[in-house]
Amino acid sequence: MTPDSMKNTAILLVTCPDRKGLVAAIANFILKHNGNILHADEHGDPESHLFLMRVEFDPSEFNIDLADFTRHFAPIADELGMNWRLAQSRYRPKMAILVSKYDHCLADLLYRHKSGELHCDIPLIVSNHLDTKPIAEFYNIPFFYVPAKEDKNESEQKILDLLKQKETDLVVLARYMQILSEQFVARYPLRVINIHHSFLPAFVGAKPYHQAFARGVKLIGATSHYVTEVLDDGPIIEQDVVRISHRDAVEDLLQKGRDLEKVVLSRAVRWHLENRVLLHGKRTVVFD
Repeated sequence: MTPDSMKNTAILLVTCPDRKGLVAAIANFILKHNGNILHADEHGDPESHLFLMRVEFDPSEFNIDLADFTRHFAPIADELGMNWRLAQSRYRPKMAILVSKYDHCLADLLYRHKSGELHCDIPLIVSNHLDTKPIAEFYNIPFFYVPAKEDKNESEQKILDLLKQKETDLVVLARYMQILSEQFVARYPLRVINIHHSFLPAFVGAKPYHQAFARGVKLIGATSHYVTEVLDDGPIIEQDVVRISHRDAVEDLLQKGRDLEKVVLSRAVRWHLENRVLLHGKRTVVFD
């Protein structure tokens, strides 16, 4: 475990109409109840007049029980029109990983989890192929084989049953090459994170590296985003790019892309687990 993974802090996430005194109201509330602010990040959007803030504080001497936080904070939140939630760093979300044949993102996530970088539990890995089962066994994580069938509803229902049984908080698609139904996504709104092997919104859909090669682009990228009912259109959490040249073949693009994909996905997952992502319309604000 890393020191950060063992700390006990509270994280207050706030979105509301921008106005004077918001920072003071939040800071004064925490001070009034003997909390110690450790980190405070904020963003004001002049176009939408929206204010977003992440405050992490030490609750060890807080004079109200965090379980009773809502009753005390609600009057301030209601007065200022806040949409908010409180998270605790000591809580370990249950994260399921869905994967197909490509194992690079899965292997990277499992290594980072084992090393303590990802503060969560991984109760299951689900795949429509058996190729990644040895990796799951190496890390002692239960592996479930759910083949893709013509009746997609049947396969999805089996996966949903597994997720419910394991009380899953977050679903990560680590190169899971199946399109999830609207019904599936609706069960985990903004709690399904995907890695797409292109710099969205360019090259949506299948074989983006082949599309990029055909267009002769000089940069390729990877994008991690929340999954919505529209393919590859969810709020983007993280992206990165790498330069390529006319000397690179499709296989070179695939290799360079795989290196990008695992890093971009791991960042997005870590930021979500650490409660650093706030939704702003179809965009995200990430306090990294």
